[in-house]
Amino acid sequence: MRRRRSAPSGDGPFLRRITLIPDGVDLKRHPFDVPALAGLDLELRTNVTFLVGENGSGKSTLLEAIATCCGFSPEGGSRDHHFRTRDDPGELAAALRLSWRPKVTDGFFMRAESFFNFATYLDGTASSLQRYGGVSLHAQSHGESFLALFANRFDRGIYLLDEPEAALSPQRQLSFLKVVHDLESDGRAQFLIASHSPILLAYPGATLLGLDDGPIREVRWEETAHYVITRDFLASPARFFAHLFAKDDPESEQ
Repeated sequence: MRRRRSAPSGDGPFLRRITLIPDGVDLKRHPFDVPALAGLDLELRTNVTFLVGENGSGKSTLLEAIATCCGFSPEGGSRDHHFRTRDDPGELAAALRLSWRPKVTDGFFMRAESFFNFATYLDGTASSLQRYGGVSLHAQSHGESFLALFANRFDRGIYLLDEPEAALSPQRQLSFLKVVHDLESDGRAQFLIASHSPILLAYPGATLLGLDDGPIREVRWEETAHYVITRDFLASPARFFAHLFAKDDPESEQ
């Protein structure tokens, strides 16, 4: 069993609580009808928190709304980037209340699905590009551009990351965790990460919040489907393939 490490420096994370204020909200409409978002009231106690769940469980929706509340573009970037292709801030963001101690304005929202557009935006702003290593993110591999962002842009603040493992090999995922550790272990940074990677989810001392099966609850790494399925598959891939590729039994259809 992994040991939970207390938050560094005794001060705890910057962002302490995320609460849904239901006044004037139609809870039958999307995204409020997502089970994990009903009655949302999250207390964040550690500097690294993972949102864990299946596709459609609400991880990205929630992370985008939190980013909007922090003043970041819902499509990615920091507060000094004005990269946006849509103006709607989102109903969920308008219904959230964030509690801070202390309030920070520095940070970044990274979402893998719109990273290409963000890199294109940077190419048109040479002064901003210098803050990312001085080399176009498009001139690097997908994984290299992700690491360039992490190494050059991350320092003090809050970092909201939506599936950062998308372009990273297992070895590069470990490199990313080293960046996380260097920043959060002395209290400089807080990370809220939506991820499917069992490697990232194993980060020591992190809080894992499960969004499957109703209200959000804290879960252990070993009980996540990401860990269980990966473990069982690596132990016996042939067994999985035999089940997946089995031909339908004609007699079972009669």
